[in-house]
Amino acid sequence: MKPFDAKGEFCPVNKVDGLRRVVVRSAGITLLGQGASFFVQIGSTMVLARILTPNDFGVVTMVTTFSLLFRSFGLNGFTELIMQREGLTHSLASNLFWMQLGIGTLLTLAFAGSAPLLGMFYHNAAVVRIAEGMSLTICIGCLGWIHLGLLQRAMQFKITAIINFAGQFALVVVSIILAVMGWHYWALVWGSVVQVAVVAVAAWLACKWIPSFPRRDTAGTGSGLKFAANVYCHFAFSYLTSNTDNLLVGWRYGAQPLGFYKKAYDLFVLPQTQLMSPISAVAVSTLSRVSGDRERFRRYFLEIISVLALVGMGIGTDFALVGKDIIRVLLGPGWDEAGRIFSLFGPGIGVMLLYSTHGWIHLSIGRPERWLRWGLLGFVCTTSLFFVGLHWGPSGVALAWTVAYFLLMFPGFWYAGKPIGLGLAPLLGAVWKFFVASVVAGTITLLILRAFPFFGATASAPAAFLRMLLVSVVFLALYLGALTILYKGTKPLNEAALLFRDLLPEELLRRFSSAQFKSRNAVTTEEI
Repeated sequence: MKPFDAKGEFCPVNKVDGLRRVVVRSAGITLLGQGASFFVQIGSTMVLARILTPNDFGVVTMVTTFSLLFRSFGLNGFTELIMQREGLTHSLASNLFWMQLGIGTLLTLAFAGSAPLLGMFYHNAAVVRIAEGMSLTICIGCLGWIHLGLLQRAMQFKITAIINFAGQFALVVVSIILAVMGWHYWALVWGSVVQVAVVAVAAWLACKWIPSFPRRDTAGTGSGLKFAANVYCHFAFSYLTSNTDNLLVGWRYGAQPLGFYKKAYDLFVLPQTQLMSPISAVAVSTLSRVSGDRERFRRYFLEIISVLALVGMGIGTDFALVGKDIIRVLLGPGWDEAGRIFSLFGPGIGVMLLYSTHGWIHLSIGRPERWLRWGLLGFVCTTSLFFVGLHWGPSGVALAWTVAYFLLMFPGFWYAGKPIGLGLAPLLGAVWKFFVASVVAGTITLLILRAFPFFGATASAPAAFLRMLLVSVVFLALYLGALTILYKGTKPLNEAALLFRDLLPEELLRRFSSAQFKSRNAVTTEEI
């Protein structure tokens, strides 16, 4: 893709007409790519958990708690600016590229230099060497973020999905090979370095754009930098909120308990990283284009919210019921403590998915400073709960996460929607029935589990998988039945099915329609 024309103006512009179709197709392609990454990630987790130890995962987490914050510089801030800014030019994009690369290089040197301080904080000498290796991911990643942002602005989500999948696949392959060779925690370190390198190279190959030298007279550089700074500062507060738990658990209880907690947390946020992360770029890009039409903005947003509530509330309650079995199947013996922690995360999954969408409103209407203020409030609230839950160990911290999301969700939506008059009433109307249905179905399923010893806890992975499957089928049937009663029909299920159909790539739909046509012709011929 060549993002700029001869005049230096961004050229792959999508019109508002027919935008929903473009958006839904883009989201479908993105989710398809993320689904492939999901299966690769799950497979690698099952393999690596049986080769490496909880201590290996824990000591790397001690470093990534800090390194990922710096590594995300540019990915969070400049990417959103590129998608949101109307008058994007070649000169402005070039300025952003050089600013990002310069700051990223300084962050790399600073993080590598702070490695001894991290080792002293955790009382672990291995942390020093790991931090020095992980520092490479910061500067390497900065080489490709602007190119990825240009691809997303042009709605080339198929290409970005392929790039992200290639990076994930490289991470998995390198990590497994090095782990088998006995490299221990270094397998995870060098896998991460290879991942960002593959993404950067692929982004340059896909986006045929070479930045020019920076220019001081480029319009929009100052305001753009302010926009990006607000977004990144919010990300920093959000990131600190999401990682203070790792810091506290590692500092208070050591590497092994942190390894158990980290694996449970990774599964907790898996629905968000696999579902929300890929469609956020699509959602922000789309809502930005209709931000001037409040009715259309409201309709698009509520449609997304209702589908997420259907999926999220179901997944969250089901995971709370079968969390221990999921851990036993994925990670094998020796990880039972992670299963107990994960069961406390489960009830917060659905609320987490819904809460994460309030940022779309802030960004799409061009108010990142409000998002930053709310991020600071969320940081204070959540970390306060962490300190309270730390007394009960990693399990108490996990429960603190669930409580925090329930406390912050509706105030967060109220604050985000205030500038455009998006009140809480339509949001409550879109989600409350899904919440009630999940609670009712989960309670009945729990009573069934206690009434029948057959559903009791099991030790072997195959038996745990069978129990997980049976419990999930029972819960799903009850959940869908409760929704049918509350809605007096199957309206939300039909809407979700229609949206899912729209998400499928056009090539797949054509092949499916062709197969159906041939099948009907064959039946007709036999009848004749």
